[in-house]
Amino acid sequence: MRGCVALAIRKSEWLSTIKKRYRASTSAELMERTRLSVDFTGDLLAVVPPNLPRIVDVGCSGGGLAREYLKNNEGCEYIGIEIDPNYAKVAAAHCTRVLVGDIECMSDEVFDSIAGRSSWIFGDVLEHLYDPWRILARIRASIAPDAFVIACIPNAQHWSVQARLNCGAFRYEDKGLMDRTHIRWFCRATIDELFQSCGYAIVDGRSRIVEEAHREVALVGVRAFAKAIGADIELAATNATPLQYIVRAVPV
Repeated sequence: MRGCVALAIRKSEWLSTIKKRYRASTSAELMERTRLSVDFTGDLLAVVPPNLPRIVDVGCSGGGLAREYLKNNEGCEYIGIEIDPNYAKVAAAHCTRVLVGDIECMSDEVFDSIAGRSSWIFGDVLEHLYDPWRILARIRASIAPDAFVIACIPNAQHWSVQARLNCGAFRYEDKGLMDRTHIRWFCRATIDELFQSCGYAIVDGRSRIVEEAHREVALVGVRAFAKAIGADIELAATNATPLQYIVRAVPV
């Protein structure tokens, strides 16, 4: 009984946290796109090989990843693509050059001018596109055999998303997994399918796991639901743990 009381208290804490987040997000002005960032994800940088001839960083924001990569790889031509002109001005201080525009509306002329020997980075970007399948297929048609695509993608199977659905709190927020600018949702299995369907093989895949309150309590519920529906219990818990996945895919 004591264990049940403790679980109920923790559940109450979780629901309180969700409600506070929702009140904060609904009281703020709705965002048209994600906030400017000059930071970088170290886990993403670690997947980018050194000494690449050219990188195209889609959604480069303030150019934080470019800044860090070029510190040790000065010979790389680092091209940023950024939809927001103001963000692009900030990124221009760090990238070799920045193209202002929407990757989904890019003309063949501009696309062909940068495709060449480029390797492509989508750091938390594919989920913001209406048709990421078309963009990846377009790159696949011109990508060099020794080039690749790197992507960091939020995990829609994360335990907190499942908890939101379970308690009817699936609401958009200003940032994070429930970012209101997300258009597409992917989990581990569908990330594999996304790249395979566009002509790639994932050669490096990593789970990005961060410290989170309430996770272990929530995973008890994830395991219980998996057992109830006849799914693999431990696989369900494993796939509900990463906040994001980072993958490197090559053309096949």
